[in-house]
Amino acid sequence: MDIFDEIATHRVVPVITIENADDALPLADALLEGGLPVAEITVRTEAAIDSIRLIAKHRPEMLVGAGTVLSEVQLHAVQDAGAAFALAPGIDRAVLSEASKIGLPFVPGVMTPSDIQTALRAGCNRVKFFPALASGGLDMLKSLAAPYRHTGLRFNTTGGITPETMNDWLNHDFIFAVGGSWIASASDISAHQWDRIAAKAEAASQVAQG
Repeated sequence: MDIFDEIATHRVVPVITIENADDALPLADALLEGGLPVAEITVRTEAAIDSIRLIAKHRPEMLVGAGTVLSEVQLHAVQDAGAAFALAPGIDRAVLSEASKIGLPFVPGVMTPSDIQTALRAGCNRVKFFPALASGGLDMLKSLAAPYRHTGLRFNTTGGITPETMNDWLNHDFIFAVGGSWIASASDISAHQWDRIAAKAEAASQVAQG
């Protein structure tokens, strides 16, 4: 089972922006308590790399990855910190090539058939449809996915997914997971609302598995 097959067993990925690395382990504990041992820590803050490092070292049962990885330098930084996978909102041939070279499982972002074909040519059969809702939603993704079903291409969809709509997406076998920031919002993390995050993680997991 590769890392993305393992993520597919959970079906939902909390997308997390964290401002203080001291919050990383309590956050991981809240997600674990909620039965959702996976997290995408976005590399948008100074605390992101240290947060990944702390979770990878002290909570090895978590599948911790890095999101918004935009450069080769960031690829190396998140891999060195212990990220098990990385994602980006868009597609960059140089980043794809470097991810393959260093052996870091990587999911590029796509929005068009040309993006998809670039990803497939680079050997990626897992891609991120982002921003999902603003890009045309599920109807758009169904149209995008149809010509490539024979390739084994599967999507992680992020951007506008809600607890109420997540299963509309997950009911399609070409989607291996949905991502969302509602499970562990930046405001809840900053306010140390760990019980609230655990409850949201549990609710999301139950919906996804149901």
